[in-house]
Amino acid sequence: METKDFFFRLPEELVAQFPPETRGGSRLLCLDRATGTREHRSVADLPSLLEDGTLMVFNDSRVRKARIYGEALDSGGKVEFLLLDRLGEGRWRAMAKRAKRQRPGRRYSFPEGVQAGIEGEDGEFRLLRFDRDIGDDWLERNGHMPLPPYIRREDGAADDERYQTVYARATGSCAAPTAGLHFTEELLSALRGRGIETAWVTLHVGLGTFLPVRAERLEDHAMHEEAYTIGEETALAVEKAKSEGRPVLAVGTTSVRTLESAWKNGALERGTGSTSIFIYPGYRFKVVDRLFTNFHTPESTLLMLVSAFAGTELIRETYEEAVRERYRFFSYGDAMFIR
Repeated sequence: METKDFFFRLPEELVAQFPPETRGGSRLLCLDRATGTREHRSVADLPSLLEDGTLMVFNDSRVRKARIYGEALDSGGKVEFLLLDRLGEGRWRAMAKRAKRQRPGRRYSFPEGVQAGIEGEDGEFRLLRFDRDIGDDWLERNGHMPLPPYIRREDGAADDERYQTVYARATGSCAAPTAGLHFTEELLSALRGRGIETAWVTLHVGLGTFLPVRAERLEDHAMHEEAYTIGEETALAVEKAKSEGRPVLAVGTTSVRTLESAWKNGALERGTGSTSIFIYPGYRFKVVDRLFTNFHTPESTLLMLVSAFAGTELIRETYEEAVRERYRFFSYGDAMFIR
């Protein structure tokens, strides 16, 4: 299967540049895999669309304010970095804008008198060493929300709240698990009022989820690893739902990847692990029966995962309908529910 099989044309004006006026106010395209039928609803309708006994699994990772701006000491130019992984005290793996210019030995100044230098390269990444420990407290004061590049504006104060799920707990993601952005406390309460069970996993979203597929053949693409954690309570809830034949609904592709990676020999592994799982058509799902997700970018691993879940041709037809119906796409856009 080739990467170009997952290309689709999207009018630029359908790429959402801002979140909806109110959280949870998005449209919801419902797709039935068995019949191929589609229905146009709203996210607020979700509780009435779920079967009794459904278990919903959310990713509670919190987005780190990982985009920082420094000044190159040799030129005075402004340089943007996206911090990805903390490697040890004062050391981070990062992506750099105009990366070819950011070579080992170059040094930068940052707010509050902090300085850092590039001590090495790791493929397309840069290894930054700061002159002191840079933690989340410093990033909260001086960092910016890492909005994706298709949002063509600077982040603002509103993004500090809206590019974060209401249930975010464990800081570590460099991008939001965006399917969760639609949920409000009121919607979560309505779901529980309908008897819908909820559970939580943590997968810290890294660039492995979003980097483009550069290989022509899907089989030649390698995902970067991302860390996840599954607690005992969640593992028991998932195992019980599977044993009783109740649907497991993953909220977002990161929840899918966590559950499918951790399912071994009929049980869910507890604790912390890492995954580089790449789900594309032909994959047989072991845990996930339903999916709540956003609309994804052309030729992305996320679109390939959704196509594996619902079928490549059915997803292509559904995306074409979403374009005709003027749905809003990507992180701040509308949502899909696939049953």
